[in-house]
Amino acid sequence: MFSQIAFNIGPIPIHWYGIILATGAVAGLLLAIQEGKRFNIKPEFFMDLLLYGAVVAIICARIYYVAFQWDQYKDQPLKIFAIWEGGIAIYGALIGAVIAAVFLTRSRGYSFWRIADIAAPGLFAGQLIGRWGNFVNQEAYGGPVSEAFLRDKLHLPDFIVNRMFIQGEYHHPTFLYESVWNLVGLLLIILWLRRRSFVRAGEVFMSYLIWYSIGRFFIEGLRTDSLSFTGPDWLASFMNILWSPMELVFEWGAMTYGGNIRISQLVGILIIVACIIIIVVRRQTGAARERYLDPITSTKGY
Repeated sequence: MFSQIAFNIGPIPIHWYGIILATGAVAGLLLAIQEGKRFNIKPEFFMDLLLYGAVVAIICARIYYVAFQWDQYKDQPLKIFAIWEGGIAIYGALIGAVIAAVFLTRSRGYSFWRIADIAAPGLFAGQLIGRWGNFVNQEAYGGPVSEAFLRDKLHLPDFIVNRMFIQGEYHHPTFLYESVWNLVGLLLIILWLRRRSFVRAGEVFMSYLIWYSIGRFFIEGLRTDSLSFTGPDWLASFMNILWSPMELVFEWGAMTYGGNIRISQLVGILIIVACIIIIVVRRQTGAARERYLDPITSTKGY
C-alpha cells in the first residue's frame, strides 16, 4: 500500500506528489541546460526560467482548475491552497509557464521562440514524470476496466494494477498512458526533430504542443474527472466524432461533473489548430527565418 506522504519534517508532511513534481522539474531543467550549452547559454538562465516559470505555472494551473470547479471550493476557500491533494490543470500550467518565459526572455534579450524550443523536451520530461504524482494520489484515472485487461492485455506490474483498484473497481491508468505518450514525444524531439535542418525557430515548441494535445485529446476521453461545460450540441457531436476511432477499443469515461464537452479536449483542438496556423503564417511572412540550429544571441549581451 502506497502512502501519499513520503516523510515528515517535524509537524510538516512532505507529500510524494510534490517530490515527484519537483523531480520532473529538475529533469526538465537538466535537459534544457545540456541543450543550452550548444548555444552558449548560461545554466543560470535556465535556473531562473525554472524558478519563475514553476511558480507562475503552479499558480495558473491551480487557478485554472479552481475556476472550473468553483462549487467545490467556494465554501472551503482554504482548500484552494491544498495542491498536494491534487487538482492542478496542465493547460493552466502551460499558460503560466509561457507568460513567465515571455517576460524573462525579453528581459534577458533572447527570442522567446528560441528558448521555448530548447525548453520543449524539458516540458515533456516534467510531464511524463509528474503524471506519476497522479498515480500516488489515485487521481486522473479512467473509466472502469477488468483486472484481466490490466494484467493480460497491458501486462502491467502488480504495483500499478493494485493502485488502479479504486472504490471497488479497476480503472484505466490514464496517468500511464499520458506518461508514455510524453516519453515518445520527448524521444522524437531529441533523437529526430531538432536535428533536422528544415526546422525553424519556434517549431520544436509548437510540435511539442501539437503532440501533447493530440495525446491529451484521446486520453482525456477515457477519464472520469474531466472538467467540462455544457455547450452546443453540434460542438459536442463534433468532439464525439473526432474521438470515435477510440471506440473500437475503449469506452468513453463518464463525465462526472456534468456538461457535454470536456474542456481539455476543446483546448487541445484549439491549440493544435492555432499552432498549425502560426507555423504556416510565420513561414509565409518570413517571421521564421531563423532555424533551430542557428546560433542564439542575446540583444542585451547576457
